[in-house]
Amino acid sequence: MSSFGQNYRVHTYGESHCKSVGCIVDGVPPGLRLTEEDIQVQLSRRRPGQSDITTARSEFDTVHLQSGTEHGVTLGTPIGLLVQNKDQRPHDYAETDLYPRPSHADYTYLAKYGLKASSGGGRASARETIGRVAAGAIAEKYLKQAYGIEIVAFVASVGKIALPFAEEEDEVLGKEYMNLVNTVTREQVDKEITRCPHKETSKKMEETIRAAKAKDDSLGGSVTCVIRNAPSGLGEPAFDKLEAVLAHAMLSIPSTKSFEIGSGIRGTTFPGSIHNDPFIEGKDPRTGQDTLRTSTNWSGGIQGGITNGEDIYFRIGFKPPATIAQEQPTARYDGSAGVLAAKGRHDPCVVPRAVPIVETMAAIVIMDMVLQQNARKQAASLLPPLTHLPPTMVLPGKSTVQAVVNGKDVGAVQSQKVGEE
Repeated sequence: MSSFGQNYRVHTYGESHCKSVGCIVDGVPPGLRLTEEDIQVQLSRRRPGQSDITTARSEFDTVHLQSGTEHGVTLGTPIGLLVQNKDQRPHDYAETDLYPRPSHADYTYLAKYGLKASSGGGRASARETIGRVAAGAIAEKYLKQAYGIEIVAFVASVGKIALPFAEEEDEVLGKEYMNLVNTVTREQVDKEITRCPHKETSKKMEETIRAAKAKDDSLGGSVTCVIRNAPSGLGEPAFDKLEAVLAHAMLSIPSTKSFEIGSGIRGTTFPGSIHNDPFIEGKDPRTGQDTLRTSTNWSGGIQGGITNGEDIYFRIGFKPPATIAQEQPTARYDGSAGVLAAKGRHDPCVVPRAVPIVETMAAIVIMDMVLQQNARKQAASLLPPLTHLPPTMVLPGKSTVQAVVNGKDVGAVQSQKVGEE
C-alpha cells in the first residue's frame, strides 16, 4: 500500500510524470515550529540534476505546505505536502510501449493492475520518494529538538569499490569504519560528490561511476546509516522489532536489495565470545545519568528488537539502475525477441542520491516508535505505583521496591546502583 507507520503515518501519492507528487502526514505533535525551509533541505539533497554523476533531469523539487500549520507552528492535524513535477519528457519512453525494461517494474505493474503509467516509472519511479523525504524531514526536526537524535547516512560502496570495513581478518568491523559510524557528520558526507566521506575511496567511486556512464551502463552500491542518541526501549516485540521495521522501511525504497544491522553478515562468521557486546557502567549521552552501556556495539544498538541506548547502525544494498542506454537483448511484450536501448535520463548509480532517502525513512521509523513508547509510558504513569515486586523484576538503582521472596513479604529493599557489588 502507499501508507507507512502507525502513530506517525505517512501516505504518499504521485507518479513520475503526473502533475505533482507529495504526501499527507498524520501524527505530527502540535507546537512544532515548522516551515517549508525546514523540509526543503533534505528535498534539495535528494533532487535530480545535482551533478554529472546523477540523472540530468532538472527538478528543483520545491515543497509547498498545504495544511496542518499556522504561523509556522504545527496544529497536530494532518500536514499536506506538494511538489510539482516540471521536467517530464514522456516521448523518451516510446520504446517501453513495446518492451518491458529488464529488471524494472513495467511488466510486474501490468501483471498486477492490468495497466500501467504510459511513461516513466509510474509509482515505481524514485519520484515517489519525495513524499517520504518531506515527511521524514518533519520527523527529523522533532526528534532533534525533543531527544537530540542525529541521523547520518553515507555511501559505503559503489560497485566493487568499498570503504575499508575491516582491516584485519579477526576484526568484526574495522576501527576506521566504526570511527566513521561514530563520528561522521552530514557536512562531511556532502563534501564529496559521491557522498562517501572517505576522500580516497570517494575518488575511486567517482571514477567508477563515470566509467559506467560512459559505457551507457549502471552500478549498484550500498549506504550505511547511523542513528545517534535514540533512547533505550524503542521497538515492539515480536513482529515489530525495531530492526524488522527498519528493514521494512529500507527495503520499500526503490532499487534496494539487502539490509543488515550492526555487524550484519560479517558478524555471522565470528564466535559469540568475540561477537557478544559486554555491558559496562556508563552514562546516558542524553541525560548524563548512570546507566548500562556496552563496550562494543556489534548488535547495532538493538537487542531483542529493542534499543539499548547505543548508536543504531545498518547498511542497505542498492541494485544497479535498470534503465540503461546500452543495447540489451530481451523480449517484447508479445514475446518476440528484440533489442532494447532505453532512452530517458537516469542515474548511473542511485546511492549518492539515496542518502537523504535512507535518513528520512529512518527518521519516520524512529518517530513512530517514539510516539508509541511515549503513549505506553504515559498510560502506565497514570496507574498507582507498584510496591510488591521481587527485585528480579525491576532495574537496580531505579527505585525502592517491596521485595517478595518465596511468596513472603520481606520488607522494603533498596535496589543496588549499577556497578555496586
